[in-house]
Amino acid sequence: MSEIIQILEQKKDLVNGKATKFRETRDEWNKKSKTHSTARNELNAEVKELIIQVREQREIREQMNELVREKKTTRQKANLLVKEIKSKLDTSRGPVEQEQRGRRGQRPVTPHQLKRELQRLEREFEQGRHTGKNEKKVMKRMKEISSKLKQMNSFDDNDDSMKSLRDELKLALAKQEEAHEEVQTAANSAQEAHELMLQWNKEVDKQREKAESCHRELRKSKKEGDKAHHLYIVSLRCLHSVQDIINAMSGSESDDGRSESRVEVQDLMSKLMSGDTLSTEELMQLQKFD
Repeated sequence: MSEIIQILEQKKDLVNGKATKFRETRDEWNKKSKTHSTARNELNAEVKELIIQVREQREIREQMNELVREKKTTRQKANLLVKEIKSKLDTSRGPVEQEQRGRRGQRPVTPHQLKRELQRLEREFEQGRHTGKNEKKVMKRMKEISSKLKQMNSFDDNDDSMKSLRDELKLALAKQEEAHEEVQTAANSAQEAHELMLQWNKEVDKQREKAESCHRELRKSKKEGDKAHHLYIVSLRCLHSVQDIINAMSGSESDDGRSESRVEVQDLMSKLMSGDTLSTEELMQLQKFD
């Protein structure tokens, strides 16, 4: 009988060692589960914040695109006004414009066109793009343009209606330029918002993939933790079965104190099997009994 009890004691120690190993393995996986869960939740929170940023940039982009459309309408009106005033000036100049036609059938050259050409030539001359014979040719052309502009301005200055039209044109050109700058500013803002939106979208995808990876690791650690916990419970049941046999064979059930301890252990086992969560001390108590 003593030999059988000795063998059972050895088996009990073996099972107890395995139970300890399964408990430690379970605790390790549970710790990993907590880490993965925390990381996943933090990443999901970041994703939500990033999505808010994406929506904000999308709204800004749409607002700026709407502003671009409005400003383009304003610019178009300014363009039409400039064109209308230029047409009035061309009509009023009459004979002076006829002298600027050049070839037969060619449209008359306007002061605005001459000024643009003069500014271009001056800019190119300053950049050193005209040298040698070409330099003399450009200088001659610049003098011709200046002379024509003086002639036109002289004609306009002697005519009150022409002077008034020139003043109107100057104001219209200023409004045209202002409208164009507003279109460009709104368009740039829309483009910046669009690029930021794309950038935030990429960040959303990146963080979401990290969150999904953490979730996969969480599921894996939970699965492994549940597996280790199941093996731990099986080990405890085997441990208690062996102890029950030893107690029965040694007649220790007559001890009142020991019986009370066994009742308490059985209560803990019942709680564990029913799905209740036991404290670390209670779990250790299940392994520490004689």
